[in-house]
Formats: sequence, structure tokens, C-alpha cells
Amino acid sequence: MINIEQQAFGHTANGNAVKLYTLLNNNGITAKITNYGGIIVSITTPDRHGVLGDIVLGFDTLDEYVEKNPFFGCLAGRYANRIAQGRFTLDGVAYQLAQNNGANHLHGGVRGFDKVVWQAAPFQDSNGVGVRLSYLSQDGEEGYPGNLTVEVTYTLSEQNALRIDYAAGTDQPTILNLTNHSYFNLAGTGDVLGHEVMLNADRFTPITEALIPTGELRPVQDTPLDFRQPTPIGARIAQADAQLHFGLGYDHNWVLNNPDGVLGLAATVREPVSGRRLDVSTTQPGVQFYTGNFLDGVTGKRGTVYAKRSGFCLETQHFPDSPNQPHFPPTVLRPGERYAQTTTFRFTVG
Repeated sequence: MINIEQQAFGHTANGNAVKLYTLLNNNGITAKITNYGGIIVSITTPDRHGVLGDIVLGFDTLDEYVEKNPFFGCLAGRYANRIAQGRFTLDGVAYQLAQNNGANHLHGGVRGFDKVVWQAAPFQDSNGVGVRLSYLSQDGEEGYPGNLTVEVTYTLSEQNALRIDYAAGTDQPTILNLTNHSYFNLAGTGDVLGHEVMLNADRFTPITEALIPTGELRPVQDTPLDFRQPTPIGARIAQADAQLHFGLGYDHNWVLNNPDGVLGLAATVREPVSGRRLDVSTTQPGVQFYTGNFLDGVTGKRGTVYAKRSGFCLETQHFPDSPNQPHFPPTVLRPGERYAQTTTFRFTVG
């Protein structure tokens, strides 16, 4: 039967107990989530022969996530992705955030949402089984203004979808951009260059050498970033192209064709050998497609060495550096407003 289990997953250095929640459905799908960083530790799905395999990169222990995690599976915030120079101005007030990615601010700073212990409440309802995570990010944390109450709900359904609902409110104007940073490999092992990707986007946001958007919304047509038809990740990744050179491969935000706020298809990925397929839908206006270009041989689960391009990410989001880009969809949250976004990952075989 559809079910949820919980177990101890260790303690942080300051003594906070961490738990691991296992969500199960009747079709052999399992998702393991820890309340440390809201990390998706594993997702197990069957291939075309019914053989189960773990399709996300990660570690076996909490200590490894604390000591060396390159954002495997985590919740990124307050602001996912990059902010140029770690600076933004809101209502005439200038803010300086940590510059933890060269000169830029990345994924919420030195101690972003990926490194905190969330309050967790498992549940079961008509939509499936899940765990609801909550956190109070206090005014001034990592340099951000406002006391921000955040709730992230993971739900595994009988339709083989893992749904993530994000909600937040604030007592002062602030900026907010939340995502999940899972690295997928639908084959379970090896590189992801043979995975066939479709991105539902006619445009992308080109980047500078510092990986910051220029502000342009550029058509994908006649570029190696055109994934409107299913295309192997490796088909064009080595082309002599300035954008691929800057990102060391794909590390860009695509402008989704869906109306902002409407749950619609963002991407599909199929791994032809296993037959596993992933469909990603979201209410967000963008998706960061990243091909593990900076993985450097970190040792993960069961001693697996994750080399460059051992996984890919589909980080549904608002655009990078939006607080400094007036033509991008806004990321300001004000008192009385409610932040609400949804992303689903659906797993099938075909």
C-alpha cells in the first residue's frame, strides 16, 4: 500500500536531530527526503524491465551532505541561482549578500536553505503520501530583509508523480526564488550525454562569462540551446559556441512557453537504454538546465564516483539575477502577498 516511513538520519554539529522520510506508492516508486536542507536523497523507479534503480545523485550519510554537498537534491533559497555581485536594491535600499560563487551570490549564500534543519510533518491524504517542511528565515539571515515563513510540501502520488508545492509569506518586502536542485541520471550510472531532452522554450537568457544573464531573451533557433525537439544532451554540447564555453556546457535558464503561474509542461527527458522517462511541469516562468559541468569526481552513494556530466538538473525557477534585471519577471514578495509555486516530476517508462 501507499505508505510513509521515517527513521533517524543523524545529528548536525549543533545537535539537531535529522530524519529521513521514505515515501512509497503501489507502483514501486519510492522517494527519500530528509529535513536537512529538504534534500531528496533518492528516487527509485523501475526501468522497462521492471528493474528498480535510484535515479538521483547523492550520498549515503548526513555527514557527507553536511561536508561536501554540491547542492545534490536540496532546496535552494532564499534566492536560487545567481545574483550579480551579491547586490540588489529594493525600495531604494541597497543590500549586499554573500559572494559565495566567485563575485556572485549563489543559492541563498553561505548558509542557504540547503543547510538548515526544517520542521517536518509527514502526512497521507487523497493525493498521496508526503512530508511538509517549514522554516522561519529571520530578518537579516544571509543579508536578506524580512522574517520569511516558508513551507515546502513533497507529495508522492499513485500517478507516479513527485509534487513539490512552495509557499511563503513575509513581514517586510524581500526577494524570493525557490527551487529543488536534484541531479538526475535516469540510467542510474555513467554519464547523461545519451539522455534525450525536450525543453518547452523558444527563448533562453544568454549569460556573460561570469554566468550572469545579459538581460536579453534570445531565441533558441539556430543555436545549440534549441531543445524544442528531443535531442541527446551530448549531441551539441561540445560545439564551439560562446554560450557553451561560458557555461562549460549547459548551465542556462530557458524561458518557458507556458503562461506564468499556470502549471504546464517544462521538460521531458528519456533515457533510451532503460526506457525511463521524466516529465517536469511547473508554474514557474523558467527552468535552469544544468549538465553537471562542475562535478569533479566527488564520491557519492555506495562509493560511486560522480564525474563531470554524471547528472543533469532541471531547476524550475524565476530567472537568475532578476532583482537586477527590470525586464525579467519580478521576484519581490511583500507583506500581505503569498508566494505559491508548484513543480511536478512524473516518472514513466516508454
